[in-house]
Amino acid sequence: MNQKISTSYIIVLGLMLFALFFGAGNLIFPIMMGQEAGANIWVAMAGFVITGIGLPILTVISLGYSGESDIQSLANRVHPWFGLIFSIILYLAIGPLFAIPRAGTVSFEIGIRPLIPESWDTMGLFIFSILFFLVATLLSLNSSKIVDILGKYLTPIKISFLSILVIVAIFKPLGVLQKPIGEYTNNSFFSGFSEGYLTMDVLAAFVFGIIIINSLRSKGVESGKVILVSTLKAGLIAAILLAFFYSALAYMGASSVSKLGILDNGGSVLAGVANLYFGSFGGVILGALITMACMTTSVGLISSCATYFNKILPKVSYRSFVIIFAIFSAAVANFGLSHLISISTPVLTAIYPLAIVLLLLTFFHNTFNGKKIVYQLSMLFTFIVSVFDGLNAAGLGIKPVDQLFSSILPLYEVGLGWLLPAVIGVILGIIIGLFNPIGKEKEEEQLI
Repeated sequence: MNQKISTSYIIVLGLMLFALFFGAGNLIFPIMMGQEAGANIWVAMAGFVITGIGLPILTVISLGYSGESDIQSLANRVHPWFGLIFSIILYLAIGPLFAIPRAGTVSFEIGIRPLIPESWDTMGLFIFSILFFLVATLLSLNSSKIVDILGKYLTPIKISFLSILVIVAIFKPLGVLQKPIGEYTNNSFFSGFSEGYLTMDVLAAFVFGIIIINSLRSKGVESGKVILVSTLKAGLIAAILLAFFYSALAYMGASSVSKLGILDNGGSVLAGVANLYFGSFGGVILGALITMACMTTSVGLISSCATYFNKILPKVSYRSFVIIFAIFSAAVANFGLSHLISISTPVLTAIYPLAIVLLLLTFFHNTFNGKKIVYQLSMLFTFIVSVFDGLNAAGLGIKPVDQLFSSILPLYEVGLGWLLPAVIGVILGIIIGLFNPIGKEKEEEQLI
């Protein structure tokens, strides 16, 4: 059995991982962050790198380290019910609730909206979303080579065009960096940290990591060490590429304010920058490429979500789930990109800390002998805080609770109040585990 992976295949895996993460939706957040952060862009970028690059890559590596076959198996370490619920929420978030509709709205914002009168925006989005998700449905229902062709040939073309755009923006910036606005005035690092949540890449990485691991196993690799080292190397390649493009896009956004002003969303900024540099023709090319890329992303996500839900609900066919998710995504897409982002922010703020704690605990699983009580207490304490962070992000904060948490939890006001409770949960879990006479196998059955 072959246990050696060639350097060329590692590079292929790294590029594939980069392509999986660098969907069209990921273009809009760093460039919008750049607009708002202005002169503080590099401080904000440091925070964004942690949640937008570092944690997603760590998630992929954690799956290679854990040896689990999927996200539900990994989350079952907390509790089977948690594993099921968390997996459902994760697939819905990277599927029909946020990521799939976002792919449609990003396509509209960059490819169609600049070409039509402003008064046609609502009707234009409605018609476009119907056509976009009709095509996505047909492709998802039929395993067509069209999707493979789009993935193989469109990604290099898209990256080539974006490379030209960012290189021009770096050497010929549109203007000087402006003063930061909003949260980026005083909390640039933590605002960038929170902005990384919106990419949803930590959530998606639980799915992407399995793709990478299965690719390695298809080459005959069974050694856990080889899988771990290979995912680490591939992750490093993807991280370098992501860091370059995210940084360039953020700088592009920061330098565009003097010409474009502060726009509503990153899609409008990217379309505006492309138009300024290359005229309307360049904007049309970018829009077409990103629309096709979004289509590929949508088909992949619809197929993945339909496959998962068909697995847990086999009485409902894969075909039915595809149609349901496509129709639902088309409806959600009509909220528009800006509203969709504002809706997703509270949910992601609440569940992202859980994903982060789960992946970190994965690396220390053997240290505390995989005791479920450690997983359970740390995740419970994390959720108690993160759910109130989510309420605050939705404008529904409870003042007495906020005042209490602000007084006792470090970094609560910048959205990281869950860190200390998570650590306390781990410590308490380890202490309780030391005095728990139930053996590990018995403990698996006697769930809290």
